[in-house]
Amino acid sequence: MNKSEKISTLFLDIGGVLLTNGWDRQARLKAIEEFDLDAEEVNERHHLTFDTFEIGKLSLVEYLTRVIFYEKRKFTINKFTTFMFEQSKPLPDMIEYIRELKRKFNLKVTAVSNEGRELTEYRIKEFRLNEIFDAFVASSFVHFRKPDVDIYKIALDISQVSSEQVMYIDDRHMFVEVAASIGIRGIHHTEFNKTQNELSRYGLSLNIK
Repeated sequence: MNKSEKISTLFLDIGGVLLTNGWDRQARLKAIEEFDLDAEEVNERHHLTFDTFEIGKLSLVEYLTRVIFYEKRKFTINKFTTFMFEQSKPLPDMIEYIRELKRKFNLKVTAVSNEGRELTEYRIKEFRLNEIFDAFVASSFVHFRKPDVDIYKIALDISQVSSEQVMYIDDRHMFVEVAASIGIRGIHHTEFNKTQNELSRYGLSLNIK
């Protein structure tokens, strides 16, 4: 890819880049321990159901009814939902870095993420993500999920940019590869310093040590 092509837009994953993952394996393990659940049953039901939830065809209540509340529990769905949301934590270095990049270079910033609607809406509000992002292409909003290439095409349409103007940052290497198949340059995010250095190679530098 030609590094001389000016980057005008960032596509960012949310979980694993700006925030911790919203509802990943580690969060589910914590929930299984906290609420004394059958791990094998919960994980099996989760894997059978989660894709449908992430593309917005199930509400959070419907997802939890299938995965957790398929039998009577000693705790309420509201208590479980609160616990689920509380697993989201900010990654402050990346949040502040992207905020400053956006300001300095007048970048468009679009979220491209796989998340259920209620979790996405909670995370936007709780962490003021609308101050960073200009648009949210969440799987539950657009009914496509990564690695479906259509979610990236939708993000390009919504952002009104060409693929050559975009830098995409995701903590999943395969998703970066899929985006590259339609000409979107990408960075596999593993740690702050590496991502910062890679962006600097494309002229997006804040000279942060």
